Amino acid sequence: MKIILESPRLILRHQVPADLDDLWALYCDPEITKYIPDAPRTREEAREELEWHMNGHPRNPELGLWATIHKETGKFIGRCGLLPWTIEDQQEVEVAYTIARSYWGHGLATEAAQAILQYGFEILNLSRHVSLIEPENIASQRVAEKIGMIFEKRVDDGEYTPFFIYSINKSV
Repeated sequence: MKIILESPRLILRHQVPADLDDLWALYCDPEITKYIPDAPRTREEAREELEWHMNGHPRNPELGLWATIHKETGKFIGRCGLLPWTIEDQQEVEVAYTIARSYWGHGLATEAAQAILQYGFEILNLSRHVSLIEPENIASQRVAEKIGMIFEKRVDDGEYTPFFIYSINKSV
């Protein structure tokens, strides 16, 4: 299991086949999936997603959705990471964060997002990050704002729209 990064309370690592039960449990929560338009709808789709991200994103191996492990309990509590997108003909890298509902309200999504943002800027030398957020997902908008992102625009054309783009550029 390759560890990608750590924060004070979290370990983010590549997903492994043993994560499937926990990943599927995450996707079985309708409060989680209501804001993830392309979320797996079957256990088989969850397995396919897990395999897709086991060694990083297939087109960009340094990116991907990583198992998010709570250090204190050793439990899989989410999948967070960096995802490549093409939005309005521009290449973007999304800071993505999904934490199990039983861990909401403890600042863990913000902690994960901040660590991912720092990793992208400092280790991968990315110059910009975005978060793609459903307009009704106020909690994720707050996380984006807490890590320094600002609302950039609303996108209404595309497969998974509408969504808001929050963004941040690397400080020079």
